[in-house]
Amino acid sequence: MLKILVPTLMLVPTTWLTPPKWLWPTTLAHSLIIALISLTWLDNLAETGWTSLNPYLATDPLSTPLLVLTCWLLPLMILASQNHTALEPIGRQRTYITLLTSLQAFLILAFSATEIIMFYIMFEATLIPTLIIITRWGNQTERLNAGTYFLFYTLAGSLPLLVALLLLQNNAGTLSLLTLQYSTPFHLESFADKLWWAGCLLAFLVKMPLYGVHLWLPKAHVEAPIAGSMILAAVLLKLGGYGMMRMMVMLEPLTKELSYPFIIFALWGVIMTSSICLRQTDLKSLIAYSSVSHMGLVAGGILIQTPWGFTGALILMIAHGLTSSALFCLANTNYERTHSRTMVLARGLQMILPLMTAWWFIASLANLALPPLPNLMGELMIITSLFNWSPWTLVLTGAGTLITASYSLYMFLMTQRGPLPTHIIALDPSHSREHLLLALHLIPLALLIPKPELIWGWTT
Repeated sequence: MLKILVPTLMLVPTTWLTPPKWLWPTTLAHSLIIALISLTWLDNLAETGWTSLNPYLATDPLSTPLLVLTCWLLPLMILASQNHTALEPIGRQRTYITLLTSLQAFLILAFSATEIIMFYIMFEATLIPTLIIITRWGNQTERLNAGTYFLFYTLAGSLPLLVALLLLQNNAGTLSLLTLQYSTPFHLESFADKLWWAGCLLAFLVKMPLYGVHLWLPKAHVEAPIAGSMILAAVLLKLGGYGMMRMMVMLEPLTKELSYPFIIFALWGVIMTSSICLRQTDLKSLIAYSSVSHMGLVAGGILIQTPWGFTGALILMIAHGLTSSALFCLANTNYERTHSRTMVLARGLQMILPLMTAWWFIASLANLALPPLPNLMGELMIITSLFNWSPWTLVLTGAGTLITASYSLYMFLMTQRGPLPTHIIALDPSHSREHLLLALHLIPLALLIPKPELIWGWTT
């Protein structure tokens, strides 16, 4: 564990001591080495499931894929942000990279924590760098508003969780994930127990986000700079799913009845947010709403608590992390050239940037869950387990998949096909940096096709 954490922390002095000319290449190389070393975590050989074990930090098959995704994303964010911050003073560029690094350190500590309180503290700590990135480097005037939404939604959801955790510590005597699964199940009957159940899950449902408490997400995405959008879509939303999977073990007897409204909300949200996507004019907003619909499926898969549901949720979280991050990078390449996120004003780009269109096509197909990709594996497992739980869910999930395909194709056709608007006269050609960035998103997605057992969690 320290093999990753120490180099990540040492990236901060590296950032501040490197000469300006070498700042971006050095930090990129350093973070890429960290990402490559983190792949060794996937080789999980322990019989108990827990490895890299000390009393505070350990990895198991559930946290490993998310940890590797976190480490993989830092070099990609550095690659994506180069152009965006090129005109800033060098001190601000260094601050920007430092914030991204601190975010990675917090996320590693959150995903590998064995104590739930430590997970909670790191869960909250990720708010601070994200908030600074959104409110300081965001593009539009609305960014302070978006930062406020982001902060208060998450804080309002996670205060009940803190109280719930303190109660749990009182009753069970421990908050260690290593021992909690072996403690005797609680007999939860009273009304207060039901409130405790809701308190445990509310923070994670807001973070995921569940439809109904999702309004902070499109705002935060639209206003965030490219690195903010990437880390938000790829990893921060997954904190919610991960936390739910960890807490579900302790909430056993109550979940059977109490989860109904949440599953219905999640599945209704899949249809509603997908329908909203069909009406979007703003490209980043469309991708943000599509994240809400995918996370709705994940929430449904986790709440029915079957091995298939859990596996499908984890696979879909990883696949969605890579896909939506790639889509945000593509939206950013458009934005850097046309300075507009409105799809009508920047269409027909296939005429000018044909190679970018190829990346758009692959990313859109991954978003609508094309067959051999992990996105489809995850969705199918969740849909199957939901159908097994109640055949009626097929109506909701089926409609959701259909609309997902519609808006993915709508997004592709709107940005790439059609006549070129007359106001677009000269655009910069696509850089090899951008092609590398997209290749590093979509190649791992393709490599997961033959070896899904790396990301299917506990079922092995």
